[in-house]
Amino acid sequence: MTEAFANPTALDVWQPGTLSVRCVAVIPETHDVMSFWFQTEKPMIFHFKPGQFVTLNLTINGKPLQRCYTIVTSPSRPYCFAIAVKRVPDGFISNWLHDNLSVGDTLEIQGPAGIFTNIDYPAEKVLLLSGGVGITPVMSMARWWADTMADVDVVFIHSARTPSDILFLEELTRLDAVMPNFKLVVICEKIEPGQSWYGYRGFLHNNILDATTPDLLEREIFCCGPGPYMAAVQQMLQEVGFDMSRYHEESFITAPEENPEDAANYVEVTFDESELITVEFAASEKVAEILPGETIHQAAGKVGLHMPRACGMGLCGTCKVLKKSGEVSMNHSGGITDEDIAEGYILSCCSVPTGDVVVDF
Repeated sequence: MTEAFANPTALDVWQPGTLSVRCVAVIPETHDVMSFWFQTEKPMIFHFKPGQFVTLNLTINGKPLQRCYTIVTSPSRPYCFAIAVKRVPDGFISNWLHDNLSVGDTLEIQGPAGIFTNIDYPAEKVLLLSGGVGITPVMSMARWWADTMADVDVVFIHSARTPSDILFLEELTRLDAVMPNFKLVVICEKIEPGQSWYGYRGFLHNNILDATTPDLLEREIFCCGPGPYMAAVQQMLQEVGFDMSRYHEESFITAPEENPEDAANYVEVTFDESELITVEFAASEKVAEILPGETIHQAAGKVGLHMPRACGMGLCGTCKVLKKSGEVSMNHSGGITDEDIAEGYILSCCSVPTGDVVVDF
C-alpha cells in the first residue's frame, strides 16, 4: 500500500459510479460529530469538485439504504476523502454510522455528484455562510483555496449553537491567522454554563453582515445549512439589494432524520403566523405547518413522517411523491422526468410549497 502511493503516476483516478471504499480513520470532531476517512484497496486519486457529495450505499438490518454526505476534504489532498456525520435524535443512519462504522470496514459509495461548488463560479471575492453541520461543503472550498494558494478574498461566517458545537475551529482559526485574505467570523447562539466565548453571540443578522463584510455586494456567496437558515439568509440579502444570481446554496445536508427544532438555531427567524403554510399528507392523515421556504420533506419531518430520500437536491429521484393539490416551486437537478411532472409528481426534498398543499403520502 505504501509503495503504491509513493508512485502517484501509477494511481487510478476516481470516475463517477459505484466504488468500494475502506474506512481508514474515525475522528471525533465535536461531542456529536465524527469524520470518517476513506481510501480504496487499490490506491486511487479522488478527483472531485469542492462542495460535491457522495452517496453511501448501506445495508442495515438486511435493508438497503442510501444517504448522501458532503465530502469535507479538498481534492488538493486527493489520496483519501472524508465525510462528517452528526449524531441526531432518532437519526437512524447517522447514529448507525457513529455506533458501527469502524476502521477497516468497507462499503460502497456512488459519486462524486452535486452542482454546489466554487469551481463553477470563479470570483475574486467570496462569502461563505454556514449553519451547524452545513459547514462541510464550504469547508471543502476553504481548504481548496488554502492549499492552492488561490488569490481569493474569503470571508467565512459560521453559526453554531454553542462553542462546543463549532466544527473545525482550530483549523479555521489557523487559516485566519496565516492567510492575509481569509477572515473568520463565528457566531454562537448561546453559551452554556462553564463555557467561555468572546465572539459574536446570538443569531446571524444584517448588522453582523454590515460589520464583517462591508463589501458584501461585491462577493460571490456560497451558503449551506438548515432550510430556514438559508431562507433567512436570502431574505437578508434581498433586503440589501444583493444580486441573487451570485448566491448559491446547498440544502441536502439537512438529513430527514434531523431534529426539525434545530433548523432555526443559527439565524434570527421572524414571521407572522398568517405566513404559515399547511402541508397535508393524505395517506398518513397528518398535517404540518411550515414556514415559507421550507420543503415538503421538512414538513414531513415535523409530523414524524420519514419520507425516503438520498441526495436531498433533486438529483436521485428517491423522494418522488404525488402532489394531489396545491402548487410548489421545485428546483430539481434532473431527478424527475417531464412526464412525471405532468402527472403531478414532485420531489419532496426540493419542492417548496407556494401555498397550502396536499400530497399522497
